[in-house]
Amino acid sequence: MIKYYRTDDGVIYEIEDIEDGCWIKMDRPTYEECTHIANKLDVDIADIRAALDDEESARISLETGYTLILVDIASAEVRNNTEAYTTIPLGIILKQNCIVTVCGKETPVLTYFTEGSVKDFSTKKKMRFVYQILYRTSVNYQLCLRVINRKRTHIEERINEDDTENVDLINLHELESNLVYFVTSLRGNGAVLERLTRYERIKQYPEDKELLEDVIIENKQAIEMTQVYRDIINGTRELLSTVINNRLNNVMKYLTSVTIVLAIPTVISGLYGMNVSGEGMPFANFPGGFGLICIVTAIICAIAAFLLRKRNML
Repeated sequence: MIKYYRTDDGVIYEIEDIEDGCWIKMDRPTYEECTHIANKLDVDIADIRAALDDEESARISLETGYTLILVDIASAEVRNNTEAYTTIPLGIILKQNCIVTVCGKETPVLTYFTEGSVKDFSTKKKMRFVYQILYRTSVNYQLCLRVINRKRTHIEERINEDDTENVDLINLHELESNLVYFVTSLRGNGAVLERLTRYERIKQYPEDKELLEDVIIENKQAIEMTQVYRDIINGTRELLSTVINNRLNNVMKYLTSVTIVLAIPTVISGLYGMNVSGEGMPFANFPGGFGLICIVTAIICAIAAFLLRKRNML
């Protein structure tokens, strides 16, 4: 899908075709749409379709007549029947008279601009527009990180409520996998930002360079948040594993204690059930011997249970 936008007096509106100072927004473009834009702008179609390859890494490519910037952005997806996060490429192509963005799906990073939510936004100020996109990318990472941390907190609360399940371990692993994707992509984006500080192909204004510095700071902050949350999730996962093992040990200890108590009447009844002469067996010839033996057995079981309970084993 291709849409064309342009801003005038700080207001963004959709146009019908390519104009000077416009923004060409390509979301999930077909091969025919990519070919159409490539022919119109004299751009290599491989550079347009680079953002559609999930294996592409963040980079800057200086070509004849245009510049290709590839960064990774956070994207939500459904994995193992739960909402998770991954990273996908976002391609930005800078031409002298327009700017092109290419992404494999619609992303909130660009929705901020189409909805007119970004201040001082102009499609004619290409480098500022690029820096604003990168700024929104870093902010979007931080928003996703906060959602991940809330999910971790919910799992931690379930531990305190004694409602832990094995699925919590799986969910923690998924959250940790999301953070691995994030930190790898953020570091790649950081390399792109460092190169942009030396970028002089298109005119940059002083305020644009200040915005780039803000983007670099936000990207570093997102990296630090990712590392901190990753360490916290790792600690939560170890805590959860320890709690599960401890509960299993308590169950095994309880079952062992019950087995010891139940073994006492089994041993006594087994001795009295042996096919031998009853003359040497206590209470064997006593009229109330059966009841007395049962009482003695119950007393011994109670004493054993009391001793086990005193040692916190029952």
